[in-house]
This record gives sequence, structure tokens and C-alpha cells, in this order.
Amino acid sequence: MLSKRKSYLGISESLRGIPQCLIWNQSRWDSQLCFSLYGTTIAINRAYKPFLEGLGITYPQYLVLSVLWEGDGQTISGIADRLALEPSTITPLVKRLEHAGLVVRQRSTRDERQVGVHLTDSGKALRSRTACLTDTLLQRSGMTVEEIISLNERIQTFRKALTEYGAD
Repeated sequence: MLSKRKSYLGISESLRGIPQCLIWNQSRWDSQLCFSLYGTTIAINRAYKPFLEGLGITYPQYLVLSVLWEGDGQTISGIADRLALEPSTITPLVKRLEHAGLVVRQRSTRDERQVGVHLTDSGKALRSRTACLTDTLLQRSGMTVEEIISLNERIQTFRKALTEYGAD
């Protein structure tokens, strides 16, 4: 892996053994991975925005709906866990989706502290209208489906490693 990184950075083999922090200079903001990922997230949001606006939802609302399309009837905290967000962030999104007629909230009869979020027929129908959202990334990036899948897998592996490291 080191040799791949070295060839990517154009670093000679004579630098083997030098700490990576000295080799991989991140002093410029635009060479930092965190900025590249942040900027990519913004670019994806901008690419999706016109499409999602046409459906009457925002990107964060789309994420909540995506979680529910995978498994309807989840709790606010369950949705928050799936999206790595706080329940206090999810609640206003769900309220707006409820106001739009896409979901309904129901208190659990077993535990009134738990609120289940359920898709309405309109919320379920919206799923088929978002199926072409990935085409936006394919068209704008010039990447193939396989390349996007591979990139996504690598980013997920990276995120998982960072999350697990911080869980100690």
C-alpha cells in the first residue's frame, strides 16, 4: 500500500522509513482529504438539488426517506443511527416530511417514548421517482457504474475504520 501511495505522490523509494506525516504534506487546504470529501459532498448536493426540488424534498429529507424505503416503521433514533446523526437533527426533517404528506409519526403503544416513522402511500410512491438520481452522478462525473461503486466501497471502508477507531 505504501508503494502505491508513494507512486501516487511521486515520492522516491529513498524515503522509505520516513514518517508518513512528513512525506504527505497537507499544509495546503486543497491537498487535505477532509476538504476533498467535503467539497465532493457539496458538489453532489448541488447536482441532486434541482432533481430533488422537483420532487419537493431536500437532500437530508431524501436520506431519511431512503432509510425508510429500506425498512419502514423505524424510530427517530433508529433513523439517526443509520445516518450517523443526532435524533434532534432527524426530528425536524421528519416533521417536514410529515407536513408534506410523505410520512406519519406514531407513538409506540409499548413504549410511549418511542416514535415510529411510517411511509404514506405518497412516500412509498416517491421511491420510484428517485430511481434515476444516480444517473446524475454518472452523467456529471463521467465515471462508470463500476467506478462509482468501487469509489463508494473505498469511502465506506475508510469511514468505518475512522468510526471504529474512535469507538475505543
